[in-house]
Amino acid sequence: MTEAKQIQNFKIFDLYDLSEIKVEDPGLKTVINLQPKLIIKSHGRNMGKMGQTKVNIVERLMNKLSVAGHRGKKHKIILGRATGKYSKNMGIILNAFKQIEEKTKKNPVLVLIKAIENAAPRDEITVIEYGGARYPQAVDVSPLRRVNLALKHLVHGASDKAFGKKKNITQALAEEIMLAADGNMESFAMKKKNEAEKQADSAR
Repeated sequence: MTEAKQIQNFKIFDLYDLSEIKVEDPGLKTVINLQPKLIIKSHGRNMGKMGQTKVNIVERLMNKLSVAGHRGKKHKIILGRATGKYSKNMGIILNAFKQIEEKTKKNPVLVLIKAIENAAPRDEITVIEYGGARYPQAVDVSPLRRVNLALKHLVHGASDKAFGKKKNITQALAEEIMLAADGNMESFAMKKKNEAEKQADSAR
């Protein structure tokens, strides 16, 4: 029995324990995967409609880092530091986690979850066409999209802070996650969330 318990409670990369982390936002509980695996690598197998919910949240953050240059539907910036290499991208994430742990003295995955909960927008606008005219309409954001938007904005904020600056991507990502976890409006992700919800309020 004790051996089985030890197997269940192993840490990701033998560094961070996910068993004690709880998602407090009830809307995000079903879409944030915190299943512990020694090496977090899904090999792109989860391609179904809700396949993303089977991918660990740390890997989803890493996947967003691979396309940090995407803005809208265009790939605007070519970044040499974040390529398609799993080892390189996951190395950036793990180094950022190490910095978060040193500064906050908390489990960095817990800090990441708090940042996602704070930075995930609840409302946004869509455009509807009625009688030849286009109107903005406020809509609720689905739980899966909330997580994806939060991860995307965290990575974009870190990428912008590091692009052509002295700060490297690891430092920028650690700083962005900590600011969002604290609900600090200096965070790019928090600004984007605030902006989306304000636009939705004005379009009701």
